Amino acid sequence: MYRSAAARSLFRAAASSNASVARSTLPRSVFKAQLTSSARQSVRLTSPSLALAARKPVTTALVRYATTSTNAERDEPVAEEDTDVMAGMKAEAKVIKDTFSLHDVPKEALYLGMAGVVPYLVTSIDTAYLAWEINNAAETGDGVFISGQTAELMLHMLEPIQVGYGAVILSFLGAIHWGLEWAGYGGKQGYRRYAAGVVAPAVAWPTLLLPVDYALITQFLAFNFLYYNDARAAARGAAPHWYGMYRFVLTFVVGASIVLSLIGRERISQTLTSEHSIKDKINALLYLQQKEKEEKEARLREEAGAEKDEE
Repeated sequence: MYRSAAARSLFRAAASSNASVARSTLPRSVFKAQLTSSARQSVRLTSPSLALAARKPVTTALVRYATTSTNAERDEPVAEEDTDVMAGMKAEAKVIKDTFSLHDVPKEALYLGMAGVVPYLVTSIDTAYLAWEINNAAETGDGVFISGQTAELMLHMLEPIQVGYGAVILSFLGAIHWGLEWAGYGGKQGYRRYAAGVVAPAVAWPTLLLPVDYALITQFLAFNFLYYNDARAAARGAAPHWYGMYRFVLTFVVGASIVLSLIGRERISQTLTSEHSIKDKINALLYLQQKEKEEKEARLREEAGAEKDEE
């Protein structure tokens, strides 16, 4: 009996211990399962802070603060970049303004130089206007304010004025280098500086013999070449430092005037009476000389015949 009772008590103790072990193991497995599922969910989330907010609503405010501060930090460089761009544009605008500034140019030279390009500009505007009148006369039979014949006659009167004035200005620009050489500005340059004063009139005055279109194109190239030479002289100290920009402004006005004249003349190239080329002028001069020679010989023969008759 005693043995059987002891055996039964031992069996019951073992059973109770197994049950307690099972009960203690079950919560651990459930807790591990919960941890595993939560870990998987945290992996699926895009950010650990968002996973923390999903598990603990108390930290939502911290997450929002972190997100707001991150966005603010991202916005700051954009504002700084915009500020840098505006500052750079202002700096570049100041550089351009200082580059094209005529502040250092003497007032007398500036005013007289600007006044010197006015005749060139006026003749170019008149050329464009007269070309417009000639076109209207060719299309409608009569001009708007003046007749087509009057416009063409006035245009032919303007041609030698514009070309001749351009030759005068080119010669003047070349003579400036002679004056700088005599004054010894920037040191003696010798023949190098004298050559600029010689080449300018040598190119300018023969344009009077060319057709107007070719004369204007030649003078346009000559003005640009002289500007290049003057700018280099100012850069190396052989001319005042302001002379390069001063010449650029004047050359720009003159060049624009020549282009305007060429555009106006191109529009009437088909309706304008053809002018004599340099070849025609030379042939006309040779013909005139031949005719004068023949008239002189005829006059001498008549005088010789009159003397024989008197004898």
